Amino acid sequence: MLSAFERDFTHLTVVDAHRALLGYISIPHLQEQLQQGKVRPEDHLHVAMTRFKRKGRKYTVITMDTPLEDLEAFFQGYQIGEATDGEKGKELERRGEKQDFAVITDEKRRFVLGVATASDLEEFAKRRPA
Repeated sequence: MLSAFERDFTHLTVVDAHRALLGYISIPHLQEQLQQGKVRPEDHLHVAMTRFKRKGRKYTVITMDTPLEDLEAFFQGYQIGEATDGEKGKELERRGEKQDFAVITDEKRRFVLGVATASDLEEFAKRRPA
């Protein structure tokens, strides 16, 4: 929690010794678990982390080259795909629930470069010249 507060992060990724992405810690959720006594400060990280479910799920790869409009659609719960029937552009398919954050990786998903939240995107858009 100290690392998150010092850097003003709301989500921290958890990786293994080979830098493979295992899951994440949501700081607001962790605070809630601590207050309710579900976890203790001396517990291991895996007790409080949310693991990524890998089997049977298609992931949207978010990289440094992902357009901001695609990132916004991802936060809204859409899957971005290429348009069909000879149309140009992109097709949005509703995936389900909205996403709180995106893990930013390299193209081959070998390294986690960072985490972006919907509020990060909103703040960036506010500061960006029109």
